[in-house]
Amino acid sequence: MPRGRPRKKQRSVLLKSAELIGWAIGGIEREIAQTRERLASLTAQAARLRQRAGARASAAASSAASAVGVTEPAVSKRRRRKMSPEARKKISEMMKKRWAERRKKGK
Repeated sequence: MPRGRPRKKQRSVLLKSAELIGWAIGGIEREIAQTRERLASLTAQAARLRQRAGARASAAASSAASAVGVTEPAVSKRRRRKMSPEARKKISEMMKKRWAERRKKGK
């Protein structure tokens, strides 16, 4: 009889590792289910917040529109400021001046 610890049978090792893998898969599947539930609740919460924010924005817009006498629905587009022709010309001249200085330094 050989000395030392008796060897494990290959079959028992495979069964134990398969069992361990099964437990790991079960844990991962539970984690996936919990994550999906959390995602669903967060999505619902975000929708509620958007709805509240939209209700506030539309209420403010409708009160402002009624004060002015406009009955069109509020458009949620972001309005940009328009630059006057004088301001555009001034910026253009300044940029031309800067680029001219840069070209002089480069030579």
